[in-house]
Amino acid sequence: MKDLERRQKLALAILGMLLLVVAAFPWRIWVNLQNDVLILKGEQYYVNISSPLTVQVKGDKDGVLSLNGYPISSEASSLSLLSPIQFSAQGIGSVNLEFRLFGLIPLRQLTVNVLPEIKLVPGGHSIGIKLHSAGVLVVGHHLVQGEESSLSPAKEATIEIGDLILAIDGFVLEDANQVAELIASRGTGQRTLVFEIKRGDQFLTKSVKPILCQETKRPRIGLYVRDSAAGVGTLTFYDPETQLYGALGHVITDVDTNQPIEVKDGKIVKANIVNVKAARRGVPGEKTGIFQETDEMLGNIRKNSTFGIFGSLTRLGSVPGSSSYALPMGLMSQIKTGPAEILTVLEGDEIERFAIEIQRVYRQTKPSDKGMIIRVTDERLLEATGGIVQGMSGSPIIQDNRLVGAVTHVFVNDPTRGYGIFIEWMVLESGILTAIGENV
Repeated sequence: MKDLERRQKLALAILGMLLLVVAAFPWRIWVNLQNDVLILKGEQYYVNISSPLTVQVKGDKDGVLSLNGYPISSEASSLSLLSPIQFSAQGIGSVNLEFRLFGLIPLRQLTVNVLPEIKLVPGGHSIGIKLHSAGVLVVGHHLVQGEESSLSPAKEATIEIGDLILAIDGFVLEDANQVAELIASRGTGQRTLVFEIKRGDQFLTKSVKPILCQETKRPRIGLYVRDSAAGVGTLTFYDPETQLYGALGHVITDVDTNQPIEVKDGKIVKANIVNVKAARRGVPGEKTGIFQETDEMLGNIRKNSTFGIFGSLTRLGSVPGSSSYALPMGLMSQIKTGPAEILTVLEGDEIERFAIEIQRVYRQTKPSDKGMIIRVTDERLLEATGGIVQGMSGSPIIQDNRLVGAVTHVFVNDPTRGYGIFIEWMVLESGILTAIGENV
């Protein structure tokens, strides 16, 4: 019995020690610290780990950062995790940090980028968006009536919806019309054609044998294709020094395949809003805009990514409600729940301010286009639109006189609410930091 009691006491003691270690171990160093931390020069960033342990921390560059008042260098220094960690930006640049427990056990590695204070002109302008894909996008199959049967040769050759056709028989495709021309000129006599396609990250070759269509008397392969897309969105910001801009806040996808469009070229033009279809629960609303084709283009489109469209402005001009006054960029760590504003157009080209509330801020460890939840509180905007509608994507979000984000998605079952993206992700994607020559 005594041996049993001793074993039970020992087991309880070991369990107690394990629980103590689990409680004291700095798990939050993984949860609360993102892989890449952004700080503006002269600003602070706080992280609360709440652990009684002390760690060793060192960096690979001097003069960029201090933690709790102590400069970071290549020499390891002790850091208590009991109190919040204060990251203080001392100089411009990037420093890689390594945290070790007892100086031996690796806990965390992260990169801290210290940026200059960036000032951007907020947009709110309604823009017409025109994209041309890099290649021709497959958006559907159809049957071709041959002599004996109806079939889709392209489908038989396993060309799929969402595939991007890059070339046919070595001829690089410039537009959708070229597909029909090449099939007509090179597919006579049921000659097999070689298609070079891109499917996701894969590059594939497919052999397709056209059949003579009994209706048109032309060789056909049974595909629907498209090479362009158009729509209305909102300009988020531009940099007055480099003229680089960001808009929309989310990727443009093909309407049929829901695949992101790979950009060959594109442009943004002026758009006038002529009608707003109000949103209601379960039914998204929409802005209807007219492209001003007689005007020169406002800018080009160089990139279509998860975080919006990006390029260079060629002209913008003044519209009612617009401002050339640049606002500081607000980082994720500076955003708080509470009142904010958005800039957007309801009619014509006049930019107006509307009240919203930031209800939740997600402290993201990696970039995403859904960084905060916002709710429209402005009664006039609610009456006109029912909340957030299509075409409002990209509308800049301003809080405490800082540009902090952009409207991206609406909650279909509650159009008064939606998501916003952090402006820092859009700025990183825009190329502005590279253009101004900062090493981050």
